[in-house]
Amino acid sequence: MDKNRVVIILSGLALMLFVFNIGSCVSAHNQSSARKKEMFQRMELEEKSGKLALENANTAGKLKELQKQLEQEATANLETKKILAQEQLMNNSLKEDLQKLNKAKETLEEELRKQLAFNKKAKK
Repeated sequence: MDKNRVVIILSGLALMLFVFNIGSCVSAHNQSSARKKEMFQRMELEEKSGKLALENANTAGKLKELQKQLEQEATANLETKKILAQEQLMNNSLKEDLQKLNKAKETLEEELRKQLAFNKKAKK
């Protein structure tokens, strides 16, 4: 019976070691799977990060270009405003000249009417 007892104990011990071995293998597989998932996620995040950095660089370039264009447009706008102010001054000056000429014309027409009226009286 001692021999059977030793066999039973050894069998139980072997069974326990087998169960522990299976548990260890399952645990190792789970850890490996988790590590692979984490590596995959990190790789995806690195790719996204790289794409975002590239987009950021492109956007920064576009922003600089747009800022240059804005500055050029602002300069052109100032030039246009200066020209407009000069044109308005010339326009006002021309209006004043036109008013003076209209007054002179009216004065001359009035004198002409008076002269015509005087000539008509003188003929009679």
